Amino acid sequence: QVHLVESGGGLVQAGASLSLSCAISGRTFSTTTMGWFRQAPGKEREFVAAIRWPGSLRYYADSVKGRFAISRDSDKHTLYLQMDGLRPEDTAVYYCAAAPTGRYVSTPAQSRDYDSWGQGTQVTVSS
Repeated sequence: QVHLVESGGGLVQAGASLSLSCAISGRTFSTTTMGWFRQAPGKEREFVAAIRWPGSLRYYADSVKGRFAISRDSDKHTLYLQMDGLRPEDTAVYYCAAAPTGRYVSTPAQSRDYDSWGQGTQVTVSS
């Protein structure tokens, strides 16, 4: 059974930084495409960033390019999202997601390609 547990959310002021973590168990981490999504109140869940297997290519939503960075530590089975220059519009619940192990994901920005999700961590950015 796959478990994803996010941590690192919080309340910060605009311009601050946060680092989110997602610990995964029950799946071969090194051969899994992983992603971050977020959902703000009253809005649909949206793609933030992904790191694809194979090759570790990184993908970002236009709204976070240059400010957020996704990374992974295969030894620690952990996915990270470094968020710099936070803005009030980044306020949302952030979810990590895992695609089926060994499956090539052609569209890492599509939530339908992920089959396991964490419970989410709240990020609130005040102006």
